[in-house]
Amino acid sequence: MSDVTGAPLLELVDVRVHYGKVEALKGVSLEVGPGEIVALIGANGAGKTTTLKTISGVRPMTSGTIRFEGRDIAAVPAHRRVKLGISQAPEGRRIFPGMTVLENLEMGAYARKPEKGEGRGRGRTPFEADLDRVFGLFPRLAERRNQPGGTLSGGEQQMLAIGRALMAHPKVVLLDEPSMGLAPRLVSQIFEIVTEINQQGTTVLLVEQNASQALQRSHRAYVLETGRVVKSAVARELLDDAAVKAAYLGGDVASG
Repeated sequence: MSDVTGAPLLELVDVRVHYGKVEALKGVSLEVGPGEIVALIGANGAGKTTTLKTISGVRPMTSGTIRFEGRDIAAVPAHRRVKLGISQAPEGRRIFPGMTVLENLEMGAYARKPEKGEGRGRGRTPFEADLDRVFGLFPRLAERRNQPGGTLSGGEQQMLAIGRALMAHPKVVLLDEPSMGLAPRLVSQIFEIVTEINQQGTTVLLVEQNASQALQRSHRAYVLETGRVVKSAVARELLDDAAVKAAYLGGDVASG
């Protein structure tokens, strides 16, 4: 696994975020290089989800800089950030339960309206190509394409949430707790798919309570504590870090 080379795809510099008078992020700085899997680990309330929401534009920041492909995107609204190439599979899945699997995936591609006349030739449209990719990653979704999302199992809903994010054809996908609430067998499957997504060319920023799995799958990682980055290193080094082991790895392997 490689470190960041050249200019970062995504960069946060001294980002601060408040919820009312409470400062949730206290000067977070991090980089994600093209083609990497970068993990954010930390305890509940450390600021991991807030970091992802701020990157995607759902949560406004108080101060600091966010650059994507070298461009300052602080003033870019969330829907425009999707068009630039940032998409998110949120914590808790947040699928549309009354819509079918296919309709949920179509919602993920809402920012990619087909050009006039697209699809009239013999080739596949970009939407069809991405749909094929998602169904290749998640064959269960292909089998259930006409089934309401709310009737899927928890693992299938997580697959749908990730698939929906991929339908935006992102350059970087933000995954927030993809293994939450899943059985150990499904946890392993989800992380294998995260690796495959990355190998197919999509950069991944991963927030995950299962620190052991996250560090094993990532190139680099950052440790957040109470809104601050307290450690950053190659992921394999953090796996061997005594303080990280004591704080975050004690029960991960056993509990999944």
